[in-house]
Amino acid sequence: MELHTLKPAKGSVKSKKRVGRGVGSGRGKTSTRGHNGQQSRSGYSAKKGFEGGQMPLQRRTPKRGFKSLNKVSYQVFNLNQVSELSEKYGLEEFSVEKLYGIGVINSSAKVKILSDGELSVKKTIKVHAVSKKAEKAIEESGCTLELI
Repeated sequence: MELHTLKPAKGSVKSKKRVGRGVGSGRGKTSTRGHNGQQSRSGYSAKKGFEGGQMPLQRRTPKRGFKSLNKVSYQVFNLNQVSELSEKYGLEEFSVEKLYGIGVINSSAKVKILSDGELSVKKTIKVHAVSKKAEKAIEESGCTLELI
């Protein structure tokens, strides 16, 4: 075997399609573009999602609902959960930092307290939001409440 005798495998190399080189070439006249129409013209490029004038799929599917950009979602805890977590983990105060530290919430979560159940511990509670009933129950139980 020598360099000047090397050849590519049979069928691996194809010659370029030469269009517009006369009728005898088999690819003359319309140059493989068919007859007339938008796609036969030079400079044609199909626009993304264009369906030939038919109403595009993206526009004919029904649209429902609305997503508010200003929506605030809270990680919700009931009063009985506050008591359970405080006792289970021995928390001096029920705060967002402490909850993140023990792995109950993620770092970006906002915490809200709801009124279901009763408070059995007297703690300082530091959260983002509290329902009115829960706020009343917290004050009655002797806990201190701080909103962040």
